[in-house]
Amino acid sequence: MFKTISLKIDKRGVGTLKLNRPEKHNALSSTMINELAEVTEIINNENALRVVVLRGEGPSFCAGADLKWMQEQMEASANQRGLEAQKLANMLGGLNSLQKPLIGLVHGNIFGGGVGLACVCDVVVALDDSKFGFTETRLGLIPATIGPYVIRRMTEAKARTVFMSSRVFGANEAKDLNIVHRITKDELREKSLNVEVFPYLDCVPYAVEKAKELALRLGGVPSKEEIGYSVSMLVRQWESEEAKKGIKSFFEKKLLHR
Repeated sequence: MFKTISLKIDKRGVGTLKLNRPEKHNALSSTMINELAEVTEIINNENALRVVVLRGEGPSFCAGADLKWMQEQMEASANQRGLEAQKLANMLGGLNSLQKPLIGLVHGNIFGGGVGLACVCDVVVALDDSKFGFTETRLGLIPATIGPYVIRRMTEAKARTVFMSSRVFGANEAKDLNIVHRITKDELREKSLNVEVFPYLDCVPYAVEKAKELALRLGGVPSKEEIGYSVSMLVRQWESEEAKKGIKSFFEKKLLHR
């Protein structure tokens, strides 16, 4: 059914939503963004589902934007870039407002959009050797579309310590920054995950759904104005000379190391 993700539901009602581009470190392509948006509707309409686990196949959870997608954005018009950025924003919004509890299990590289995915989860369990980073500014870009979600999760004060520098940081710092809630070792990942999953199996699903709806309402979801502003910021940054030079240099280095 899907090319870049998979959804499986076990007899307990636990769904496993897996990013499935391991050879690309589960980088976000246009297809993956569309499929993640589509699967949110399936999850919300699946009454047998009680809780969903978001994880990645292969060496990384999600290493950010796909290189081919980035190349396409370089060649696209401002209008097309805006449409693609809006798709990403809509996908993140759909996962953020998912009616079921969403538990993230992250490992390996969690960069850019990967951090955005983590920040729309209700709980995040990370392996102790995970690496995080908002690496966009190295390319002359900014972490704009994910901004409304990561700033809310981290708080503005904490976000400003890592949001602009492209500095890569570990799981312990990610926990201090509110991105991660539990850190575990590889051999204990399933046990640690179940600590977060099992309580929901003893709850009334409708009550869980309404409690999450209340938390989102009281905590505040990003407004259309904030999302629109972040999308327009990204489109403007793509047009800048710094971004054009940074992305061109990045791809030239990639070609040299092939």
